Amino acid sequence: MLIESFQNEKIKNITKLLTDNRFRKKSGVFVVEGQQENERAQKYNFEATEFFVCESIFKSKLPKEKIHYVSERVYEKIAYRGSSEGIIGIYKAKDAELNTFKPKDNSTVIIVEGVEKPGNLGAILRSCEAFGVDALIVTDAKADFYNPNVIRSSVGCLFGMQVFQSENVETLEFLNNNGFNIYTTIMDETSEDLYKRDFTQKSAVLFGTEHSGLSEFWSGKGKNTLIPMSGSIDSLNLSNAVAITCYETLKQKKN
Repeated sequence: MLIESFQNEKIKNITKLLTDNRFRKKSGVFVVEGQQENERAQKYNFEATEFFVCESIFKSKLPKEKIHYVSERVYEKIAYRGSSEGIIGIYKAKDAELNTFKPKDNSTVIIVEGVEKPGNLGAILRSCEAFGVDALIVTDAKADFYNPNVIRSSVGCLFGMQVFQSENVETLEFLNNNGFNIYTTIMDETSEDLYKRDFTQKSAVLFGTEHSGLSEFWSGKGKNTLIPMSGSIDSLNLSNAVAITCYETLKQKKN
C-alpha cells in the first residue's frame, strides 16, 4: 500500500513526533531519517517499530519488515532534511540511569549543563564518539537527545554513545563515588591550561552554557580549567570547546 495523503494517521503521528518534544517523550519513540543514521540505530540495537520508505528516492537494501511506502510528496512533508535518502525509521527510546554506567580506570566523561541548542548537542555527541569519550552526561537538560536535529547533527553518533540525563547533585555524587578527577571550565586566577591536566586517569570535564557558563553549583567542586587562546576573543562555541577537549584526552591516552 502506498501512502499518498497527508491526512493519513501515521503521517500525522510522524509530524507530531518531529515537532512536539512532550508527545515524543510520552510516546516513547522517536524519528530517525537517512540511511546512515538508520543503519547506526540498528547496529547499536535500537528497536525499530516501523519504516517509511519512498522507493523512487531510496536506493539501498530495504529493511526486512514493518515497511510503509510513501509518495515523494508525502516523504518531503515528513523528512526533516527535505528529500534526503528516502527512508525514515521509528524507534523505541532508551532511557539509561546514570548508576548503570560502569567507568573504566581511565574513563573520560564529558558533562554539559543546561545545553539548549539541539545542533550543539548533536555536534558534541559527534566529537565525543569520534575521540573515544566513554560517556556524555547532560545535566539540567533543556534539549532532548531524540530531537531530530540532535540525531541529524550527530550523524547518528547518538546511538553508539553512552548518554545520560541527570541532575547536578546526582551527577556530582556519581563522580565522587567513582573517583573521578573533576575539571570545571571556570575562568579565574586558579585556572590552568587544559594541556596541563592529566587525562590518562579517570576524568570528567564540565561545560556550561555559552551565555553564562557553569552554574554556581559547580563552583569549588573541581579544578578550574581553560583552553589557552592567543586571539582577541576570550571564548569559543560550546561544541568547539568540547571537541578540542575530547581531542586532548585522546592524544594523552595515545601518548
